[in-house]
Amino acid sequence: MTSPAATELPFHLRGNYAPVKEEITARDLPVEGAIPPGLHGLYVRNGPNPHTGSSVHWFAGDGMVHGVRLEKGLASWYRNRYVRTRSLEEDVSFVNESGEVDRRVGVSNTNVVAHAGKLFALVESSFPMRLGPELETRGVWDFERKLTTAMTAHPKLCPATGEMHFFGYGFTPPFLTYHRVDAAGGLVQSEVIEVPGPTMIHDFAITDRNVLFMDLPIVFSAELAMQGRFPYQWSDGYGARLGLMPRGGRGAEVRWFEIDPCYVFHPMNAFEQGDRVTLDVVRYPDLWRGGPESFTSACLHRFTIDPSTGGVDERPLDDQPIEFPRIDDRRNGLAYRFGYAAANHSSAAEAPERLIKYDHETGAALAHEFGRAQSPSEFVFVPASDGAGEDEGWLLGFVYDATRDRSDFLILDAHDFLGPPVARVRLPVRVPFGFHGNWVRAIA
Repeated sequence: MTSPAATELPFHLRGNYAPVKEEITARDLPVEGAIPPGLHGLYVRNGPNPHTGSSVHWFAGDGMVHGVRLEKGLASWYRNRYVRTRSLEEDVSFVNESGEVDRRVGVSNTNVVAHAGKLFALVESSFPMRLGPELETRGVWDFERKLTTAMTAHPKLCPATGEMHFFGYGFTPPFLTYHRVDAAGGLVQSEVIEVPGPTMIHDFAITDRNVLFMDLPIVFSAELAMQGRFPYQWSDGYGARLGLMPRGGRGAEVRWFEIDPCYVFHPMNAFEQGDRVTLDVVRYPDLWRGGPESFTSACLHRFTIDPSTGGVDERPLDDQPIEFPRIDDRRNGLAYRFGYAAANHSSAAEAPERLIKYDHETGAALAHEFGRAQSPSEFVFVPASDGAGEDEGWLLGFVYDATRDRSDFLILDAHDFLGPPVARVRLPVRVPFGFHGNWVRAIA
């Protein structure tokens, strides 16, 4: 029975949102079903896990990565490790006494991305933190001191060039800066993008020809910051627009297109057909009007930009509340058919209940139900082979079982989406609901 005190806690500190207390290593994990032999690598996911047991906001907890290593049909280990940032190890502030931002300080709690043989834990306020193959923290990474802004937790990897595109935003000028890293891991381009003010730009998108920015009305509030609260809130006066910049272009080349006010944490994908640019997103009609602790619901939505007229067509693609959209990353920036998202019946603050598979060719939206008291996190698609079709492969993710107060690592057949799991790896612990992760084949 839940105690009255527990029900008074904010959602991000109770149930499976609550932090776990210990770092563990568990080896030779029990498996139900059969792990596909081609899955040889590491699934790793990040999320907030405040080491004090409390944080002012879901987005503010210390980063903890959770990994499952698969090899030769076996689940060889599970590890959870804090990302050992300066703010975890020391009593140090993100903003120093002179009012300067220290990008080496941050909770690194949002995503885990591999590029050029390196693994990075990311949070959008700070520099990346490099991790090793057993999830140990190796330290701050600033691209040989070339990076001077924060780095988004949602960089985009181009499947054709191997480049990594990202941006950084801040509450002091420059408010938005775009960066490009080559396939070898070198930072080769940085461009200041002029925007009117300090908005929270969580994510963006690329196509094979352009970069898309979303300048939306969640704006930095010094008043909230002074109160010790999460310092962003909705602004009716800011407006909303999409920015289009040619890949390899300059900040002055960005074209802006007005859209209806909304907020987007995550796009599903973007692509171009002829002269038109399509951007599929998880769209909130508004967010954080009553303060940054409240979440509403968001649904899949499509923007189609016509650069020749300056117009944007907007239309919903579904009415189910979803979050954490993913695709086959080989289709990133290209026309695509399938997408996946976690779904529930109410808001982003409620535990997900099922996984949705969207078919943009037929318009179908299939729902994989995990069963009573089973709650999925974000699931990641892994192709069965380099030449496999867009849904020929596996979906990987953590599922929380409230009846056991434990989590499992599940492998689904993306093509046989409604079928039973191909494999269920039993974990000895609970994995709190978190944010994002990826499948990593090899890192140094």
